[in-house]
Amino acid sequence: MTDQPQKFESFKAFYPFYLAEHQNKISRRLHVTGSILVLLVLAFSLISQSWGLLILLPIIGYGFAWVGHFFFEKNKPATFKYPLYSFVGDWVMLWQVLTGKLKL
Repeated sequence: MTDQPQKFESFKAFYPFYLAEHQNKISRRLHVTGSILVLLVLAFSLISQSWGLLILLPIIGYGFAWVGHFFFEKNKPATFKYPLYSFVGDWVMLWQVLTGKLKL
């Protein structure tokens, strides 16, 4: 058996894999919380011109998500193998939760 990452030809092909890696409700809630906090800190930073706060964005976003993966999903974040698709997946999942298409 090889440890080669699965190849995805598109984000559309990747997203079902992404959702399968985020089945735990607490993990999804942590992802959503982290994403919303990222948006709030980004908005505050831009409005107040507090540029130093921008360093918090990856810490907040990945911090909440990785706690979800390591302690609740018991898997490795997809970010390690698919950084771009995973980043987009976080925002698509947030949008789907906010619009009611995906349940927490």
